[in-house]
Amino acid sequence: MNDLSSGMAVLNPLLADWDTPYGLPPFSSVEAAHFVPAFEVAMAAHRAELDAIAQRGAPPSFDNTLAALDQSGRLLERVSLLFHNLTASETSPALQAAQLELAPRIAAHENALYMHAGLFQRIDTLHQQRDHLNVTPEQLRLLDRVHLDFVRAGAKLGTAERQRYGGVMQELASLCTQFTQNVLADEASFALELHGEADLGGLPTFLRNSAQSAAQQRGLGEQRHVITLSPSLVEPFLTFSSRRDLRETVWRARKARGSQAGAHDNRPIAERIVALRQEQAALHGYASYADYELVDRMAGQPAAVLDLLHRAWEPAKRKAEHDRADLTTMARSLGEPTPIAAWDWRYLAEKVRQTRFNLDDAEIKPYFTLDNMIGAMFDCAGKLFGLRFVEHKGQALHHADARLWEVHGRDGQLMGLFIGDNFARSTKRSGAWMSVFRSQSGHAGGTLPIVINNNNFAKASPTLLSFEDVKTLFHEFGHGLHGLLSKVTYERLAGTQVLRDFVELPSQLFENWALVPEVLARHARHFETGEPIPAPLLERLMQARRFDQAWATIMYSGPALIDMALHSLPNGTAVDIETFEAAQCVALGIPADIGQRHYLAHFQHLFAGSSYAAGYYVYMWAEVLEADGFEAFTETGDAFDATVAAKLLEHIYSAGNKQDPAAAFRAFRGRDPRVEPMLAKRGLMAS
Repeated sequence: MNDLSSGMAVLNPLLADWDTPYGLPPFSSVEAAHFVPAFEVAMAAHRAELDAIAQRGAPPSFDNTLAALDQSGRLLERVSLLFHNLTASETSPALQAAQLELAPRIAAHENALYMHAGLFQRIDTLHQQRDHLNVTPEQLRLLDRVHLDFVRAGAKLGTAERQRYGGVMQELASLCTQFTQNVLADEASFALELHGEADLGGLPTFLRNSAQSAAQQRGLGEQRHVITLSPSLVEPFLTFSSRRDLRETVWRARKARGSQAGAHDNRPIAERIVALRQEQAALHGYASYADYELVDRMAGQPAAVLDLLHRAWEPAKRKAEHDRADLTTMARSLGEPTPIAAWDWRYLAEKVRQTRFNLDDAEIKPYFTLDNMIGAMFDCAGKLFGLRFVEHKGQALHHADARLWEVHGRDGQLMGLFIGDNFARSTKRSGAWMSVFRSQSGHAGGTLPIVINNNNFAKASPTLLSFEDVKTLFHEFGHGLHGLLSKVTYERLAGTQVLRDFVELPSQLFENWALVPEVLARHARHFETGEPIPAPLLERLMQARRFDQAWATIMYSGPALIDMALHSLPNGTAVDIETFEAAQCVALGIPADIGQRHYLAHFQHLFAGSSYAAGYYVYMWAEVLEADGFEAFTETGDAFDATVAAKLLEHIYSAGNKQDPAAAFRAFRGRDPRVEPMLAKRGLMAS
């Protein structure tokens, strides 16, 4: 560290050595103002490292080029991970200002990395020699992946094209950041206050408690009730509220995020993002952005995506017609208006479910406390992979609600750290996600991963989860295990850094253990009495698993099809987001009384970054792998079969990106996946 950097480190904790327990970020001493100067120092240090690799006099070798590149940028990596986690989980106006300032500068730095001619020349030379190099399979995989990273980022473009490409990527970074902040602003600004028993009609106790907690968090007092746009409040409100007018208000507010004129209007931002992505694809020589993105996905091309989605789309629409008839009958029996609307579907479906299966979420939720379900997922990880979780209290984290666990392996050795941040708040983006503060790798003798799961459950005492919430908790923990169990040498191949339509396999697969009867019998206990969930109730819960799956499939598949249509537009095609979306809804036949899980103006999967652009389909692609993969356990009659679990660990959870994902699945399952288990799981197989 030079004198200037040493002096800055005294004042800037991001640049000093992190002498905290486990090497955690120094959360309590970090301020938003520290990030811009820290990024400046860290990016300069990284550029110097890249120059040193490129200027080495010795011919390129794996160690002096690929391994050195993988080990470079350690300071930048730790600052970046902390920054991106804070801006997602616990942001502030100052952090958002830094985010807007840094987005194009970070993109420019990434562009400088991938456009570094001297560095790419060494990588390209090794890639041309790859058939004759004395390297391990993992090293060869790293070479192929890094070479593709550079090529896809424009390393082979001409000088003028490279300049323009850098400008495109910087503008995209700024726009995606603004898109995310606009959605958060719209979500934070909405609060439906419920006045008196009339407004609380139909709401079970758990939801009233959550709405009361939300009001307290907004400083409205202890006896007030508020519904925010957090899914953990919106979804149960739409399910239980007997006030149709209020259901409509909430449904329309959630749909309208990002689509209202003013400072937070995402429509022109999304349109510009689409135009820039088309230009990006054209610079690479692809006909559309979807063609460009799918080159590095298991699907390979848009036709394969559309084939899968339509395998579920058409049966789901047919099944929805029958479900609609049942809901309409229920509406009439309740004196509700017909035809039904999108803000009626959940409410009426719950009434039908209660009648058909004698199930009521208000009866189910008391058995699913957050703490018990955390214990359940830890128990499953222990039985499958020999993990043990030990909570470490008193350690300062990014928010008081976050909790920290040490993760130990079968031999008792510390394998990593797990952070759970499970509650919704106005400073946190919506949804659920997994991230890392530090990735696993073999660097410096091995680095321990620090993994974080974020959820947005409504905080209450105790916090009671719906069964969908439980599946979300297990889903994100599946991602978490993918990061914690990673066992690779090179960080570029670690954990979740796999192809996008493979990354959801470990998460969706782990959801299955939330449905295992022995797990529920042990951990689903009434929060007041401690009694286990009654066997008859558990049986009814299992019987109802396929109920309303047509609605769920349409809610997901509609946006996935629109995503693919939008990003398959030929380069140079101008698009009006609202007009395009409306036309697609008509063309696809999206039922108006069902609607979509995401609308384009707030569709963060597509516009908060590029990870899921032309890629929202990946959840269903991974569901094909997951449904077929879990059958490997079902076939043994034991959801924790040790032999199958060992293969799952070796080829899926710990393997990172060491091999082609299709080969990884075959190594685990013994064959390629079949689509039928997924369709059967959704109740969409032809009778």
